[in-house]
Amino acid sequence: MFGAIGRWFKAVWYKLTGQIDEARRGLDSDPHVMRAKFDEIIKGKVSQIHTYKQAVAKLIAQQEKKLAKVKGLTEEVQKLENLKAGALAMAKQTVAKLQAEGQSKEEIHANEEYKKCLTAYNDFSATLAEKQDHIKDLEGDVAEYDDSIANHKVNLQQLQRDIEKLKSEAADAVADVITAKEERDLADMITGISKDGMAKELQNMRELRQEMRAEARISKEMAGTDSKAQEAQFLEFARSHTANDEFDSLLGLAEGAETAPSEPKQKESASTDSILPE
Repeated sequence: MFGAIGRWFKAVWYKLTGQIDEARRGLDSDPHVMRAKFDEIIKGKVSQIHTYKQAVAKLIAQQEKKLAKVKGLTEEVQKLENLKAGALAMAKQTVAKLQAEGQSKEEIHANEEYKKCLTAYNDFSATLAEKQDHIKDLEGDVAEYDDSIANHKVNLQQLQRDIEKLKSEAADAVADVITAKEERDLADMITGISKDGMAKELQNMRELRQEMRAEARISKEMAGTDSKAQEAQFLEFARSHTANDEFDSLLGLAEGAETAPSEPKQKESASTDSILPE
């Protein structure tokens, strides 16, 4: 029993699902619905491209920041190079002065001015090396950004072309659906199976036409126009045939008429004369 009930529910579900699918197919085949769906898809694609562009724009912004950092570090490196060269020049001058005074190497190394120049030179050199390494890393990042951004630009161009293709496909699809629908409706109308009531309307007009003809014929009969027309035909027929019979009679061509010989008429006249009294 439960199995039968389950099968019944399944059958009902399948029927409802089939009706829903059929209704959905009917809606999907409507040109306006199809156009709206294409517009929705295109709108979604455009939104994705916009988000993609924003992501690429952020990459470009990061690249520009790194480029600006490289530029700033390059200026700092140039300054450090100058400071390093200045410290070295000052150290050379100090050493030359101390040597001219006859101081030994150890005394020169212990000299405050020499140690100041040495410390500055070492600091400038360390900072310079650190910044040069940073510049190298940034330049590597910028190069990677270049490759990544170039690939993303290619992808964006391809997506943009896909949008244009979708727009063209949407126009073609809607035109095809409209054409197919018109051809189907025309064929259905001709074969009398149109679902939109056109065939029924044509049949009603045909029946109305026959009914109007029948009513007109009945009206003519009721008004006596047909009997008058028949009488006119009969009179015309009788008149023409009577004239023809009279003409045939004059010519001796009437039916049953024979031409009598002249002698019998004289004998008949003579015999008639003999009977008359003298």
